[in-house]
Amino acid sequence: MTNHPHEELASNRRAFMKLASVAAAVPTAAALLGGALSGSAVAAEPDGLPDYAPVPSSAFGPALNEDGYFVGQIKDNLYWVTDSYYQAMFLTTRTGVVLVDAPPTIGHNLLRAIDKITKANGMPGKVTHLVYSHFHADHIGASSIFDKNVVRIGHTETCRLLRLAGDPNRPAPSVTFEDTYTLRVGGETLQLAHHGPNHTPDNIFIYAPDQATLMVVDVIFPGWVPFRNLAVSQDIPGWIKAHDIAMKYPWTTLVGGHLGRLGVRTDGRLQKQYVDDLLTSARAATASVELTPFFEKYGPTGNGWAIFKHYYAAVTEATARPVIEKYTGVLAAADVFTYDNAAVMTESLRVDIGDLGPNGIRP
Repeated sequence: MTNHPHEELASNRRAFMKLASVAAAVPTAAALLGGALSGSAVAAEPDGLPDYAPVPSSAFGPALNEDGYFVGQIKDNLYWVTDSYYQAMFLTTRTGVVLVDAPPTIGHNLLRAIDKITKANGMPGKVTHLVYSHFHADHIGASSIFDKNVVRIGHTETCRLLRLAGDPNRPAPSVTFEDTYTLRVGGETLQLAHHGPNHTPDNIFIYAPDQATLMVVDVIFPGWVPFRNLAVSQDIPGWIKAHDIAMKYPWTTLVGGHLGRLGVRTDGRLQKQYVDDLLTSARAATASVELTPFFEKYGPTGNGWAIFKHYYAAVTEATARPVIEKYTGVLAAADVFTYDNAAVMTESLRVDIGDLGPNGIRP
C-alpha cells in the first residue's frame, strides 16, 4: 500500500476537518466490501442510553429454565450448559464427568445441570476432570466449587498464569501440556491442542472427535459480532489466524464459550467474513483519511496526542461505518461493538501488520 509522502502532507493545507466529515472516506471502504446497507440504527433515548438495531431471531438460543440455565445434548454423551451469556461443555462417562470450563455466571447451575443429566441417564455424576480452555476468570472462575481432587488440565502457560494470579477460585491445573494432549476417560475422548497465542497466550482448542464438536472460546461468536476489542484478545494476528485453524477441524457443532446458542459451520464462515471485511475496511480507511488537518489543528500547540487521538478516531469511524451497515441485521450487535473492534483492528494493522499509512518511513 502506498504511503502519503510527507511533502504531499505539507503541501496539502486545508481547514481542520471535523469528525463528521470522515464519511467522505467511507465510500472507498464500502466499495471494497461489495456494497452495504444504508443507515445506522443508533438513536438517543430520553434517558441518554442509545437504542440499537433489533437482535436477529437467529442469534438467540433456547429458553432458560427457572434456575436460569439451559442444558442440552450435543450428541451421545456430550452436553452443553448456558446462561445465555456463557457456556460450558461436559462429557458423561462410565467413570465420571469431564467438564470443560466453569464460568462463574453459571456457577452452581453447573452442578444442577450435570446432576439432572446423569440421573436421567443412570451415569456417574461426579466431576472427575476439569479442562481449562484458558486462564481467564470469566470462564474458569467457578473451578473452586469442585473437589480439590478433581484432575484439572490446561496448557503449561495456563498453569504459569494462574500461579501468578494466585486466585483461590482458579486452582492451577495439575496436568499440563505444551502442544497436544489426548484425554481418555471412561470410554470417551477429548483432543486438546495449542496452536499458538490467539485470544490469550494459552487459549486451546478442545475437540470431541466422536461427536464432531469443537470448543474454542472467545474466537467465534455464533450469530453475533465478536465482543468488544476483538474479544479483548491479546494477539490480534493470532486471533485472526485462529478462525482458519478452527475451520480446518472437521466439526459440525461449535461451542464458542459465549451467548445462548451453539454454532454451525455457517457461523464460522460468516464471522471470518466479518473479520476479513473489517481488515479490508481498515486498510481502505488508513489509505483514505488525511493526517494533515489534525496536524494543522493541534500541531501549533505541540499537542501530539491530540493529533493522533482525533486522527485515529477518524480512521476508526471510516473503518467501522461500512462494516456496521453491511452486517446490521445479519450479525447481532453489529452496531454495538464494531466501532470498538475497528479501533483494535486499525491499531493492529499499524503495529502488528506494519501498514503505517501516513506514518511510514520518512522520505
